[in-house]
Amino acid sequence: MRFDKPFQDRHGIIPFSGPPRSKRDTPAMEQLLRRLSILGTIGMFTVLLMGATVTDTGSQTGCGRSWPLCHGNFLPASVRASVIEFSHRAVTGVIGIVIIALAGLSIRIRHKYPALLPLVPIMVGALLLQSGMGAWAVKYPQSAAVLALHFGFSLVAVAGVFLVMRVIDEQSSGRYVQKPPAPPLLKALFWLSVIVVYVVAYSGAYIKHAKAEDGCRSWPLCDGHVWPGLSGDNGVIFMHRLAAFGSMLLLIGIAWYAYKYRAIRPDLFNVALLAVLAVACQAVVGGIVAATNMQLISTLLHAGLMAVLFLVLCEGCRLTVPQRAPNQAWSINQQQAVAPQGAD
Repeated sequence: MRFDKPFQDRHGIIPFSGPPRSKRDTPAMEQLLRRLSILGTIGMFTVLLMGATVTDTGSQTGCGRSWPLCHGNFLPASVRASVIEFSHRAVTGVIGIVIIALAGLSIRIRHKYPALLPLVPIMVGALLLQSGMGAWAVKYPQSAAVLALHFGFSLVAVAGVFLVMRVIDEQSSGRYVQKPPAPPLLKALFWLSVIVVYVVAYSGAYIKHAKAEDGCRSWPLCDGHVWPGLSGDNGVIFMHRLAAFGSMLLLIGIAWYAYKYRAIRPDLFNVALLAVLAVACQAVVGGIVAATNMQLISTLLHAGLMAVLFLVLCEGCRLTVPQRAPNQAWSINQQQAVAPQGAD
């Protein structure tokens, strides 16, 4: 089969004589891209919860100081801590392959979906940081302040693949609509909220790594005190609660401010409302965590809601940035360029 109309790039250069690579950028590839993004998002969320399970059950050393093997063996011993730790590593490895494949396809189809390109290094970089820090913590014991960063990197890793999924879903389904610019203050507030919530997540992870679970047994007061001080276990938990309360006030303020612009940017107002709902649920579950003495189910629900809140705010930040529209003209031109005109 021959091609009477050779493929040329935008500079008029013919890179090779055979069918161009863009011929393989078919709807089937876009469908694969969407499926990988969904699988990657679910997988990274699962990895985050499994990592929280490792921490909450004290299984960090379930495989000793061996990595990536478990006590030097490919399969772990039938010990609870070893199984929990090794399962987390195994699932992370499998999902890592999915993320790498998703990144490769995103780069390959970047001409049609240019908005994907800046998200790829965030997605892959956070995954590598998360995995590398996990290995580092196993091989070389770290302080609680450093170990708490692991949960933060997990949040960023989930957010990276989630945003890729959102871009693909929005732009490939034909629902993309050019939106008015976000008000500068609202944009700044959304980005600030991501930083604040990240600090809240970090302070929550620090409680477990610092072994401060015995502080502030009651909620919302701390053992009956409005101000228990900032020292000891009570201080660690109280600072987390203060940060969480501050984030709630900030998100309520964002929702109130976004309400003024709901006519021109209803998407930002809806995201702000969803964030307020998520942080309210997070606060309630925080009380349940204190009431149940940090039982596993309550702490996992707390971590999951924190991830949901972080993803919602990251989506809000994405919506405040001018979006690069899908290049439909490029797709049509490439399909015409590769259409066979006859056979030899």
